[in-house]
Amino acid sequence: MFTSQTSSFQESIDVDERDADFDNEEIGGYSQKIQQINSYYAIYYYQNTSLTLLDASLPPEAEPELRSYISRRLSKGALLGGMGNIATVELSIPEQAVGCYCCLLEQEKSPEQPEADGNGWVVCLLGGSEKGLNLFRIELDKYVQGLQGSLTPEMHNLETEVRPYLNRWYEESVMHIHRVVQLLQANVGYLLHAALSHKLVEVTGADEKTKADVARFIKAASLQGLVQEDTTTASLCKAISEDSHTSLIIDCSTSPPTVTNEVSNRFCDDWIQAFLNAAERFNPFLLRQILENFKLKAIQDMNNLKRFIRQAEMSHYALFRCCLFLQSCGNGDVLLQNARAEHSSLPEACGIINVLEEFLGEQTQGTAH
Repeated sequence: MFTSQTSSFQESIDVDERDADFDNEEIGGYSQKIQQINSYYAIYYYQNTSLTLLDASLPPEAEPELRSYISRRLSKGALLGGMGNIATVELSIPEQAVGCYCCLLEQEKSPEQPEADGNGWVVCLLGGSEKGLNLFRIELDKYVQGLQGSLTPEMHNLETEVRPYLNRWYEESVMHIHRVVQLLQANVGYLLHAALSHKLVEVTGADEKTKADVARFIKAASLQGLVQEDTTTASLCKAISEDSHTSLIIDCSTSPPTVTNEVSNRFCDDWIQAFLNAAERFNPFLLRQILENFKLKAIQDMNNLKRFIRQAEMSHYALFRCCLFLQSCGNGDVLLQNARAEHSSLPEACGIINVLEEFLGEQTQGTAH
């Protein structure tokens, strides 16, 4: 039983780059020089079914190809207002085939300009692979929506606002996980543990960008919204975070940063090397895939524990299996914390969790000695 769990855990860490569908340009050729992948953008004004180019960072021969592709998508109704669409496009660029994120931002309707109904801007962000961009869909949606207030039909602010904003899309929407891993190195395990256990994280001695990067990393690694929890559970998890745990403090005024009140476990520590390897390759898409696998494994273990707890209410042997599972998974402290929050209204389950917490505490003390 536990052999298969161990192998599946190893498989979840060992992300196969071929399965991940990342372009060779993204994952290969870094033995001599690390370099960032190429990224591009284009923005068009859409009016009466026609597209007018406003700005693009693509090579001149590639832009008409992209415009033709977008026109076909619009004619088929494949671009809906405010919803990003990701696909692979083949263009006259060094990579030839790249992932392309397209979003139609509709012009606000007004009684003064009824003819503007249906008009808008099509924003395209290109780079990496389709699967790679799909991993960052939420970030890309949010980034493009942040452009909405700056767009006007005249585009007088193209050079001062819009172009600089679009030029930063890859840096802002894709690279934040990579920057955090590069910053913390082996200490990233403490951040992973904090994200899973609802622990508050305080970043000091850093600029706003670094603070935002860490906050986004925690949000990306957190299971909030992915595991079943009601309002009571969510508030209880928040109370656990605020009352019984001291904040994890990351002081960036030193190099490398100093970490205080750090807590981790074997589960989080086992993932550190996978993150460091992907960061060394300068592959943000692989990093995000590893982070998603990390969360998936944590959710699988939580579901297993919930099943064992239900069984343990009727069987001492199931309780024994539950103890063995917590011992082998390396994430017992986090799993029990979440289980206690989720089962807070169920006395029998809480009793079993008390027994499991005592068992885990004894195991921890035994290991310490």
